[in-house]
Formats: sequence, structure tokens, C-alpha cells
Amino acid sequence: MDDKELIEYFKSQMKEDPDTASAVAAIRTLLEFLKRDKGETIQGLRANLTSAIETLCGVDSSVAVSSGGELFLRFISLTSLEYSRILTHAYSRVVLRVLEAAVAAKKRFSVYITESQPDLSGQKMAKALCHLNVPVTVVLDAAIGYIMEKVDLVIVGAEGVVENGGIINKIGTNQMAVCAKAQNKPFYVVAESFKFVRLFPLNQQDYKADTLKSAQMGQDLKEEHPWVDYTSPSLITLLFTDLGVLTPSAVSDELIKLYLISRTLQIPNENRT
Repeated sequence: MDDKELIEYFKSQMKEDPDTASAVAAIRTLLEFLKRDKGETIQGLRANLTSAIETLCGVDSSVAVSSGGELFLRFISLTSLEYSRILTHAYSRVVLRVLEAAVAAKKRFSVYITESQPDLSGQKMAKALCHLNVPVTVVLDAAIGYIMEKVDLVIVGAEGVVENGGIINKIGTNQMAVCAKAQNKPFYVVAESFKFVRLFPLNQQDYKADTLKSAQMGQDLKEEHPWVDYTSPSLITLLFTDLGVLTPSAVSDELIKLYLISRTLQIPNENRT
């Protein structure tokens, strides 16, 4: 589907129903583009879709078209696990369940996983994936920057999701997110809503992380091994939760709803108005 055909299809969608939102017409056009696209890899598909979205934005420069195209691209990036290469970190029960579901749906993909020092929990995750017959490669924590260019997307779990949409997770998650952002790879978080917490850290020092070890090693040398780190919302693409697919900025709204519900349940019936 060349640019001319793409533009004509988009315009025909708008003419058929003048009340159709331009974002909806753009998504319908991209779906048709997807049917005709001959890309064989996720990376190639993303490149072709990005080019198609830019073409549509050239026809209709409204925010609706660009945001609709971006939403479609994000959805395709996550749901098209076929032949994709995924990077994950440490052991996450929720990530494991997501990948189990992908295997059950007959999706074919491979996984790179960090060994995750200091407890080597990535080895535990690798063994679990091997039992599912998923191709797994264990990499050094220090090799994240090297391996990032080989993967299509990153999926991690979270020990906590904070008010601003950032996450608290196993140490090394933040550097993985930074590398993903630098190399333009989507960084997805999967977490249950009970992990939403009323904290608002702005940096690593704002969150008092537990340390495995902090000991004096002589007069001037100190050794420290933090257990978790904080990843800011600016590094996260989307969060997939039991409340739905959320942008980082939408987390605070969901936290408010959960807090109001809990407060309502705590108020005795006779005190309610």
C-alpha cells in the first residue's frame, strides 16, 4: 500500500461517514495498511507503520490523527509478540503469566533475561520459561546496553506503582528503562492494582530502599547493594493492569478512585449522606 493508496483510503473513510472522528478513520486506514503490509519482522512493521502515520499526519495535521496513530502503534507493538524478541528483568510472577498466555495463544517469541544480581533471580525466571519451551538467553546485568539493540520490546513487573506512574522494582530496572528510552524501545510494565501505593518519589534518594549489605571496608571504602530502584514515569510506555491499560499519567486518577472507594467502605452506613 503506497502513500497515494493510503491517503485515498483515509479520505474515503472520511467521506463515507462525515461524522466519523478523524482518529477512527486513521485507525481504520492503518488496519487496512496492516493487512497489505509485507513486513516480516516487528521492527520492520513498526518502521512501516510509523511512516504510514507520518503520511496521514501530512494529510490531516490534527492532534486526533497523530494520537490515534500513536495509540495504534503502541497496541500493535505489544500484541504482535509473533517472532519478537523480548527483554525482561529478574523474576516476575505476573510477567511469567503474560508469557504463559502468549505461549498458549501459539505465539512464537524469544526472551532475553538478566541474571539479576545479587540473588540471581533471573536464573529462576529462565528455568520457568524453559519449562514452557520458550527460547531463553540469560545475559549479564551489565550487558543491558549491549543487548537492547537486539530486542523489540521490554516487559517488566513491579513491586510497587507510585502516584506519578513510576515504579519501584528490582535493582537494575531503572538502568534498563534508561537504555530502552535511549534506543527507542517500548518499555512496558505489568502489575496488579493492589501494588498501587501512595508514594511520590522524585528520585532514587526520595525512596528509602532496603540494602542487602552496607559495611565499612576499610577507612575510605563503603560497599552497598540496594535491593530495589525507582523508575520514573517518563521512561515508561504503558502499564498493563487489571484496571486496564494505563498511561503513567493515568495512575494517579486510578489511585484516587481506589482511595475514595476504600474510604467509602470504611464509613458506617448511618454516617453516609
